[in-house]
Amino acid sequence: MRLLFGLIILMIHLNTAAGEIYKWVDDQGKTHFSDSKPVTQTAESVELKINSYTQVTYELSPNSSVASGNPGAKAVVMYSTRWCGYCKKAKRFFKSKGIPFKEYDIEKSAAARKAYDKLGGRGVPVILVGSSRMNGFSEEGFMKLYRG
Repeated sequence: MRLLFGLIILMIHLNTAAGEIYKWVDDQGKTHFSDSKPVTQTAESVELKINSYTQVTYELSPNSSVASGNPGAKAVVMYSTRWCGYCKKAKRFFKSKGIPFKEYDIEKSAAARKAYDKLGGRGVPVILVGSSRMNGFSEEGFMKLYRG
């Protein structure tokens, strides 16, 4: 219960990060966005703002695998649902690599849903790795955050 209460009072500071995105309109008037400039079209650079976190504060229970596991491990928290395929893939990956994590099902727990909403969640999974955030899941993307 302390953990859930700690998540409810989660303090998050948002920063913005920019990505290189290009926007152009083709001959049929259709607007396109890409991370590379088109060869045959004139494109404008668009600034993409992505949420990132400078600090994530939450309390771990004494039984938590993060608290009792590898002392060098970063805290991994995942907001998920039972039916989400990417959530299942992330859990299998964490377990196969021995990565301790805490999972919160946003459909089973009102407190988890409230914390997820406070994070501005729009899909699952939302994974917090220390002070970083990942929307969705890919092994490569997760390991970049985890190894930091």
